[in-house]
Amino acid sequence: MPVETQPDVGCDCGCTGEITALKASQLSRRSLLAGAGGALFSGLVASQAPAPEAARDGIIDVHHHVSPPSFIREIVAQGAGERPVVGWTLEKSLEDMDRAGVATAITSITTPGVWFNDEARAGRLARECNDFGAGLMSRYPKRFGLFAALPLPDVDASLKEIVYACDVLKADGVGLLTSFGDKWLGDRKFWPVLEELNRRKAVVYTHPTAANCCRNLIPEVHYSVIELATDTSRAIASLLFSGAASRFPDITFIFSHAGGTLPFLLERFTRYPGLDRGLGLNLDIAGKVPGGVEAMLQKFYYDIAQAAHPAAMASLIKVVPVSQVLFGTDFPFRTAADHVRGMRASGLTEAQTRAINRLNAIRLFPRFAA
Repeated sequence: MPVETQPDVGCDCGCTGEITALKASQLSRRSLLAGAGGALFSGLVASQAPAPEAARDGIIDVHHHVSPPSFIREIVAQGAGERPVVGWTLEKSLEDMDRAGVATAITSITTPGVWFNDEARAGRLARECNDFGAGLMSRYPKRFGLFAALPLPDVDASLKEIVYACDVLKADGVGLLTSFGDKWLGDRKFWPVLEELNRRKAVVYTHPTAANCCRNLIPEVHYSVIELATDTSRAIASLLFSGAASRFPDITFIFSHAGGTLPFLLERFTRYPGLDRGLGLNLDIAGKVPGGVEAMLQKFYYDIAQAAHPAAMASLIKVVPVSQVLFGTDFPFRTAADHVRGMRASGLTEAQTRAINRLNAIRLFPRFAA
């Protein structure tokens, strides 16, 4: 799909003229921790009134994308047209949330992420995106959270950004893509990052992308139709069967889109990983997934973004308990109202709906309970 460019995308005032992203060098630790949202968002139009705090029983959306101006500029400059750049604004986020009763959205950037084969650029872009997200939290502390971007596959820079995001910005977790080039999340190259996240008992939200292997396989079908869900399943398999998930048990993983194709691959995940490429028995698998595949899958969390319909919901809650399911929207590509309607059509009980909409997320993010 072609990239939809935004007005003034190259200017310092941001892609829509509504938000000014302060450069990382202008941010001080004091201003961030003191909640200086006005400094971060001095470019907000003066007529926009502060958003009211949503009701305390409102929905928590864990899959809500924002588009910092620097992120949009980079995508346009790189010609990264895999995914359209939607005209996101803060006002649109708040309107969509209010329309559907979403109290809080935990924000993240989306595919293609910050990596464009340039370590310095990736580190700078991750920092700018994270500072932008921190500005939203500062201005609306109960309405927005943050999954911080990391400049993977640069491991050293990612370790430094974890410190900044967690200790300075107080992010609610980190956001990772399911793969980077030809490596998935369980790859040993990424274990130092997983080790640090495990030490911190971090929440790790994952978002799918298309791996190098699998773009434009069917010319008539955009890769997002098939490959995004499939890459989520690959990432889960990588974490399980590399032994990373059991090695780093204190990471709380959230997988997008109801786990991708996982519910439909469950039997293959449980029966066939013990076969090596020559179809011989690989006895090492049991040691890498102690307790079994199904038990490990039931420890992960799954959001319902673009999966809030009867077929996907019925499949997911047959694989994992409702306690592991979280509300997500994929805004601005879909709306919160779409997902509220989809949940209603899925035949869930009131208790199940409330758990998915809010209570399960409160266990992970207790700061939003009040």
